[in-house]
Amino acid sequence: MTEFLINNMAPIIFASMVLFLLVGFPVSFALAANGIFFGLIGIELGLLGPQLFQALPDRIFGIMNNDTLLAIPFFTFMGLILERSGMAEDLLDTIGQIFGPLRGGLAFAVIFVGALLAATTGVVAASVISMGLISLPIMLRYGYNTKLAAGVIAASGTLAQIIPPSLVLIIMADQLGKSVGDMYQGAFIPAMVLTFLYVGYVALVAIFRADWVPALPLEARTLHGMKLFIRAMTTMVPPLFLIFLVLGTIFMGIATPTEGGAMGATGALIMAVARRRLSLSLLKQAMESTAKLTTFVIFILVGARVFSLTFYGVDGHRWVEHLLTGLPGGEVGFLIVVNVLVFLLAFFLDFFELSFIVVPLLGPVAQALGIDLIWFGILLAVNMQTSFMHPPFGFALFFLRSVAPASVKTTDIYWGAIPFVCIQIVMVGLLIAFPQLVTFGLDKNVKVDLDKVEIDIPTSDYGGTYSAPAGMDTPKGEPGRPGAAATDAILEMLKEQGKDK
Repeated sequence: MTEFLINNMAPIIFASMVLFLLVGFPVSFALAANGIFFGLIGIELGLLGPQLFQALPDRIFGIMNNDTLLAIPFFTFMGLILERSGMAEDLLDTIGQIFGPLRGGLAFAVIFVGALLAATTGVVAASVISMGLISLPIMLRYGYNTKLAAGVIAASGTLAQIIPPSLVLIIMADQLGKSVGDMYQGAFIPAMVLTFLYVGYVALVAIFRADWVPALPLEARTLHGMKLFIRAMTTMVPPLFLIFLVLGTIFMGIATPTEGGAMGATGALIMAVARRRLSLSLLKQAMESTAKLTTFVIFILVGARVFSLTFYGVDGHRWVEHLLTGLPGGEVGFLIVVNVLVFLLAFFLDFFELSFIVVPLLGPVAQALGIDLIWFGILLAVNMQTSFMHPPFGFALFFLRSVAPASVKTTDIYWGAIPFVCIQIVMVGLLIAFPQLVTFGLDKNVKVDLDKVEIDIPTSDYGGTYSAPAGMDTPKGEPGRPGAAATDAILEMLKEQGKDK
């Protein structure tokens, strides 16, 4: 028995952790308990040294010392202030009036408002609950299909998962050791593509099942002409400016994600004051919710650090690496298995748990296979987006159920989400087939003037002479310059390679 434990400690720890999670034990405590329990067993068996847990204070202090994680409370606070100051209601009303004459106009409005809310709030719960309260009764009143209406609202709310400033992208960047700014920039195009895939699905429904998505009747279109234009400008320009203030400064390198989050939180407060919606009770509610979510994230991260200390101590990361690098098909086989695994785990775990438990194990394997970690992180983020959508534990479905009218059945919400889960799976396939959707603009080509390149080859301290490498003849006319042949030949080769490109 002892020999079996020693030889299989890593898979036993992993299986125990999964079992704890499946029975509903709190995630942070399940991770920490597994780490400490099996750490003590490992010390008793001689696998680990007693000094193992002496490294624990430094690992936990590293979390508290991580400036990147400050972006989480800033962006959360910004989103909650905007959501509770009535921005979602104003946006839905205005964009609903713009798209009202079209079949599916309300559904288009929900998708675009979901994208705008995602780019300003980054909180899935806020987006789903806001649109569920405001738009679902209106869509049902004007004859929209119940399943489609529920699916559109739930899916649009989950755009906050992938559209910057997404909280999961901050965590993903931290776990993969990459820049949050690069992760945001890499997610921008895939997020837009996914949004337009949602729009395309609604457009197809409007063509083939027009009775599911009727246009707004004339009496419901209360704004026209210049009044509608002024309303659109006053409603849409402030959040668009805030998006530029936050994401634009991050993309241009003017501000770090933490600084961008601080500016966003300040901008949200200014917008709430300008709308005369800011009150002491609203501020208190937003601060309390921010503190709860931030504490939730930090506790999971602390538990993950305790778990990983023991798991890495028994070479668990090497076990995972050998397990995944030995898959048939190489890089493609690895990507297929990982995405199927994450998709299945998302039925039971949310994106925070997947980010803290699964991603740190997969990242080193992906790096060993030569996979770009920014692209890999975005790919997993899109995949984990399904964790909000598919039953039985899709949180977006729960959020919508909590605010939906009694006439909307839970089965309607589940069935309405399925087409959008399929669209998200299609998006995963597009990212695998076209990685340029993520990497475009990240690897900027640096132009070098080869005529100004100087290669300094030092002379020998022992009076020896340098001879050119094989295939590099000494140019005539410069015999006295040490290393002239090698220098000039290297420059000529660089110029030829530049011409070929």
